[in-house]
Amino acid sequence: MDDWHETEIRVRYAETDKMGIVHHSNYLIWFESGRSDLCRSRGFSYKEMEENDNALMVVAESYCRYKSPAYYEDVLTVRTQVAEIRSRAIRFIYEIFRPADETLLAEGETLHLVTDQNKKVRQIPEIYKERLWAEPVADEQAFPANQAPS
Repeated sequence: MDDWHETEIRVRYAETDKMGIVHHSNYLIWFESGRSDLCRSRGFSYKEMEENDNALMVVAESYCRYKSPAYYEDVLTVRTQVAEIRSRAIRFIYEIFRPADETLLAEGETLHLVTDQNKKVRQIPEIYKERLWAEPVADEQAFPANQAPS
């Protein structure tokens, strides 16, 4: 899979430090936003996995390399991609990019083990493997690009 799923975010004041630079901890939160959006684009949510299939994605590893700072009011793009799916684990990779000046701000990855509600590692249900490798699902509620609602 070579396609990145993109999520746009705007830096909020609360995400910056005294110097006006985004605090490093926010990048992992933005990774989660990108990951959740990618899953929804594939036709499911974390909530569905947990409630319907007793499958919870637990973060086992996280990594972030910071390359350039982000600032209050920056509009950023979180790029998310599935890098690997094993029988009990999923690896996502990320880039955080500022389109205004074409700057890569950070890159990273997370590894998730799938467990049941009792925290026992389990196999990933096939439906989620298939959906994660599939093409994005069209959002039927969205308006077509460049068209206003009637």
